[in-house]
Amino acid sequence: MALTTGAGPGAAADWTAATAPGGLPLLGHLVPLRRRPLEFLTSLPQRGDVVELRMGRRTVHMVCHPDLIAQVLKDPRTFDRGGPFYEKTKLLMGNSLGNCPYADHRRQRLLVQPSFRRERIATYPRVMREEMAAETANWRPGGTIEANDRMHAVTARIGARVLLSTDIGVGHVDRILRGLPIVLRGMYKRMVAPVGLVYRLPAPEQRRFDAALADLRDLIDSIIRDYRGSAEDHGDLLSGLLAARDEDGRGLSDQEIHDQVMNFLTASTETTATALAWALQLLGRHPDCERRLQEEADAFAASGGVDSHGRDGLDYTRQVVNEVLRLYPPGWLVTRVVTVDTELGGVRLPAGSVIFYSSYALQRNGELFPDPERFDPDRWSPERIGEVPRGAMIPFGAGSRKCIGDDYAMAETTLALATIAAEWRLRPTSDTPVHPKPRALVGMGDLPMVTLRR
Repeated sequence: MALTTGAGPGAAADWTAATAPGGLPLLGHLVPLRRRPLEFLTSLPQRGDVVELRMGRRTVHMVCHPDLIAQVLKDPRTFDRGGPFYEKTKLLMGNSLGNCPYADHRRQRLLVQPSFRRERIATYPRVMREEMAAETANWRPGGTIEANDRMHAVTARIGARVLLSTDIGVGHVDRILRGLPIVLRGMYKRMVAPVGLVYRLPAPEQRRFDAALADLRDLIDSIIRDYRGSAEDHGDLLSGLLAARDEDGRGLSDQEIHDQVMNFLTASTETTATALAWALQLLGRHPDCERRLQEEADAFAASGGVDSHGRDGLDYTRQVVNEVLRLYPPGWLVTRVVTVDTELGGVRLPAGSVIFYSSYALQRNGELFPDPERFDPDRWSPERIGEVPRGAMIPFGAGSRKCIGDDYAMAETTLALATIAAEWRLRPTSDTPVHPKPRALVGMGDLPMVTLRR
């Protein structure tokens, strides 16, 4: 039951705080968080602006109101990176830009930012076209593909070639494709493990996780050694990281570079692939939206825009991508650790407290988005985008810790979707709804689709 607390800054009404229902002795709310996390989290904003939960014996708070979430994101010194999610992702991404605490962030951002300048990633429209052409060359009219797997395969190849090297070997990409899904599944299971209890994966699963993680680490380390040895600027992200220097002339260590590459490689593969898979299945069930996207893709190709980064000429396609990211945002659960005693939404939070927000729950809140479960790309049209409340759409975060690769991810997803739509129509093989499967991202299981030549 919600209770009224002190008014928040700039709020028209008092904030409300509540306790989530259904907590169990010892386990707290870990059962619904493991069994039906998306449904459970989406139900909580109806109860209050700040909702208390227990993960085992640890008390945590979910921040639900967009103004309070914005307050958290704009104050990374008080609300620092940390908590169950980041503790587990460090297994793969270490102390990288996406994971590091406030104290390390400014230096890392200054060193990493130049690698994301357009000249460093200028090759990706060409690489994307080459890899998408290679992928669709294997499709047959009336045939069936497993679209989720195929989008992960193609985005892994694109990401590896753009971020690591345009000449990266096929064997390296295959190792990435084998290892990443295993590691990401394992990290999510550890994230929702009962706190304070011994948690071990079944032995075969534990061995697969350990082997996949070790192989990914060895692969990245070997690539870094090769780059160091050649001293050649390949014009890619890794070369940029090796060349970066801070104000004192210091560069990134091999471990720091390793962590950054693992972070960017994971994000560039998983974020784009997952968004593309959701987009394909949604368009396959909404042929009116698909036709509009196809018409725009045809005009884009006819205008010679295929060499651009997709910022002009693909307005409706970007609306589609935005709506996909609203429904299935990559960072569906983000944790923070409070560094000093503070108050948020009228709730007192001592230093060391864990808070979190869910962009999935935020972006499906019916008070912020009318008919929130409906796929409606026109929410993002020039005529309607002003209706979206400020802070209600944050798939890549916000503030100084917003994802550094958000423009890259948006452009790649938009171009890849337009490239497919120019030649193919894809249809799900079943009318059964596709349900999201929360892992590190809001993914899905198998997605068999029929490929129809336009």
